[in-house]
Amino acid sequence: MFQDDASEKFIWLDGALVPWSEAQLHVLSHSLHMGGAVFEGMRAYDGQIFLGNAHFERLLQSAEIVGYSIPRTLIELTKATEALLWVNELQDAYIRPLAWRGSESVSVASQDAIIHVAISAWEWPTPASLGNSEKGIRLQLATWRRPRPETAPTASKCSGLYMIGTLARHAALDAGFDDALLLDSDGYVAETTATNIILVKQQTLISPIADCFLDSITKHHVFDLAKRHGFAIQERKVSLEDLCSADEVFVVGTSIEIQPITEFCMNSTSTHWRVGPITRQLITDFQISLRQHPPVLDTLTLADA
Repeated sequence: MFQDDASEKFIWLDGALVPWSEAQLHVLSHSLHMGGAVFEGMRAYDGQIFLGNAHFERLLQSAEIVGYSIPRTLIELTKATEALLWVNELQDAYIRPLAWRGSESVSVASQDAIIHVAISAWEWPTPASLGNSEKGIRLQLATWRRPRPETAPTASKCSGLYMIGTLARHAALDAGFDDALLLDSDGYVAETTATNIILVKQQTLISPIADCFLDSITKHHVFDLAKRHGFAIQERKVSLEDLCSADEVFVVGTSIEIQPITEFCMNSTSTHWRVGPITRQLITDFQISLRQHPPVLDTLTLADA
């Protein structure tokens, strides 16, 4: 994933650009032990940060949800990322801001720990950039489920919650699939291990309401693109029956942009979909939107989180 010349690149760490190999943290960092780091996945296109305000606002909110404040403003984070892209000579890049509690304590309570912030960026091609935007992926139903919001900080992009996705995706890969579909605790469709899922049925885009998992910024950008064609949007509870009866299915997220789902396997029974016309149209529209500045959506409110 990382460039061969990563040793010659820089990472922004606590206010300074430092060589890639020197961007280190202490082994006793609280978030390493207790899972309290928060992060974002972002992209730059043509040297411009895509949906940057929305992502950085969510990063700040994610930290507040898990009990600390990031000691940087949205403007500071944006300027740091722009400097990072410039010094690393990156035009199209994946960007990973990260904040975590330091090593002052490894006790469960660590209110006095110093909050550190790092931003990394590297070349990570998207399926579209590799010519695979319409290559469908195959999902397996995960045995793991997303927790209820009263049992975990599900509105935060918190590192601790991603272990569920890691376990589910490892199982899917071992079984020959590309990713896993997770349900919520009541058995409704939630998301994949790292992307939101969207169903298409009779000119309507339907997505599970993000009440126990992270709401996708990319998804709302795609919704805005879809509205331009007059497509209806629904966010509601989605059953497995709804999923299997959909006309088209695709996933959205920063890492993959838009990617079709062509197969879903559950209890040795598979449902198949074609890559349909609405998915194709939105893939095209999305690629066009990447070169527009400002993009369609570049703010996030607390109500969206």
